[in-house]
Amino acid sequence: MASSFSFDSLNLAQRQAVGALDGPLLLLAGAGTGKTRTVTCRIVHMLEKKIQPSEILAVTFTNKAASEMRERISGMVSKKAAEEMTVCTFHSLCVRILRGGIDKLGYKKNFSICSHSDQVGLMKQLLVRKGGSDEKVKPDTVLSAISKAKNQGIDPADLEDDYFATLAVAYQNELRAQNAVDFDDLLLLAEKILREHADIRENFRQCYTRVTVDEFQDTNSLQMQLLQQLVGAPYHVCVVGDDDQSIYGWRGAEVANILQFEKFFPNPKVIRLEENYRSTHAVLHTANSLIKHNRGRREKILRSTRQGGDPVRIVAMPGDDEEAEFIAEEILAEKGAIGRNWEDFAILFRTNGQSRKLELAFRERKIPYRMVGAQSFYDRREVRDVLAYAQLLAAPDTDVPLLRVINAPNRGIGQSTAILATDWSREQNYSVWHALCDPSFTGQLGPKSAKAVQEFVATIAGAKNRIDFAKENPADVLDSLIKEIEYLPWIERACKTDSERQQRGEGIHSVIDSLRAHAAKGKNLQSFLDHSALASERENDDLEKKSGATLITLHASKGLEFPIVFLIGLEEGFLPHTRSIAEGTKDEERRLLYVGITRAQDQLTMTYCATRHQMGARNRAAQPQLLSSVN
Repeated sequence: MASSFSFDSLNLAQRQAVGALDGPLLLLAGAGTGKTRTVTCRIVHMLEKKIQPSEILAVTFTNKAASEMRERISGMVSKKAAEEMTVCTFHSLCVRILRGGIDKLGYKKNFSICSHSDQVGLMKQLLVRKGGSDEKVKPDTVLSAISKAKNQGIDPADLEDDYFATLAVAYQNELRAQNAVDFDDLLLLAEKILREHADIRENFRQCYTRVTVDEFQDTNSLQMQLLQQLVGAPYHVCVVGDDDQSIYGWRGAEVANILQFEKFFPNPKVIRLEENYRSTHAVLHTANSLIKHNRGRREKILRSTRQGGDPVRIVAMPGDDEEAEFIAEEILAEKGAIGRNWEDFAILFRTNGQSRKLELAFRERKIPYRMVGAQSFYDRREVRDVLAYAQLLAAPDTDVPLLRVINAPNRGIGQSTAILATDWSREQNYSVWHALCDPSFTGQLGPKSAKAVQEFVATIAGAKNRIDFAKENPADVLDSLIKEIEYLPWIERACKTDSERQQRGEGIHSVIDSLRAHAAKGKNLQSFLDHSALASERENDDLEKKSGATLITLHASKGLEFPIVFLIGLEEGFLPHTRSIAEGTKDEERRLLYVGITRAQDQLTMTYCATRHQMGARNRAAQPQLLSSVN
């Protein structure tokens, strides 16, 4: 095929990376060095070398990153070739593996994927059942411990806390009984299938002969094991990342996957991208002089391709009130002097609580701003409820969605009936749906409850039959079901404002419209539910839809860039965080500051305070230690 990019448009290191198609390749891509362009050009070059597009797999961490890479590739190759490639997230890849072989692990192929809110609901039930309501244990605390164990390859039943271990066993048993998996199970079970079943492993190795993994510094040990099962000799695998930007150790990311890559794949070629197209020389000099103090890193020095630029400023402040006012005034002055857009300004901080003073200062001066990390679309109640009804139309014997909407809207099936049905189903080793359909269970209920249950079963079964036997469009069936049960009027009654009522209605229609678009592509209802479950992962892709200066945590800022950056709160105890000092993870805090510095394109200002408000009191702040290594 004709070349859709020119080697002349790439720098030397990028050309080397694009040309290195065989064997293992570790591409160390520093901040702002044209990583995505290099990776997409490399994939296009594979097609030029007659590698079949269906054999190319590119794995990213977020749906947004997968979508962006897919779009970039689509702009450089034929539509047919782009459609034949697989560009997806780790979790999406694992769903593909499991849909084809999860029955070998004792699950049914129509398994459902638990969202985070499903997990919380399930854990709340278990806490009540196991006496946890008296122990003041939060569901998220237990779920976090279970997740961490799974990703580290530890059986949750072996958790050090005996009570958590009991809950973990009950949680896994409950998921298994409901033929459901959580996000961590997707990785665990996919790796297990590939490891234990040579036929499936070989099938995927032959299917995907060229594998690329982006943001490799964010992988954990389980994802590394999955990759090793997926890629066999001669190891045509390219991993792309930057150990200096490994900032997710607290959620299991293993920087060792990059630092010790040679342990996992033999004799890799290592190429460094060090020419930075984003930031000025002053910004990069600051970043380089900071990160060189980290031990055991892979050596690289970012070099700016841009001339000139303002010096980096480090500003000491009396307190956080003055810090917020200084930044607000600086933004107003810069906006007035040069005519910048509000979106050119970003204020980065270590913890969410640090934004409060800034918000007050911005409101006083009528500076528009956007906060990153608002409630996810998929966390909204009406969205979760309508998706739960969609799940019942696909497989009514999935307990989590059933119990979510069994009385939403109110239909006379109270919590006591739901608990009776759950207990009965467990004793009989059936699903809750089976219990609701069984006269020997409904016979135990009062006349009103029994009638309500029978009407609910008839409504769901009737709607499901329209899809299964009448072959109606599932979007039309879901739409009429939601109208039949008068869900929207019910949820609107709890709304306090017209805008909230409108948002609820838009949320419902958005789910149904998405299902309709999915069905138009010839995909089934279960495929839509998988897509929705995977899309519910938290992402910051709503940033472009808002206007104003950006208030954002350092963790959320990774991958973004802004012309003018203010990095605040560089005192010991904030950055580095107190916890990191105690746990000995100061190197990761230095990487976090490095990520913050390298977000700046034109101007960077870093601030620290002598005193700061904490827990209702003004405390003297410790002097910034990380800044002492910057020159």
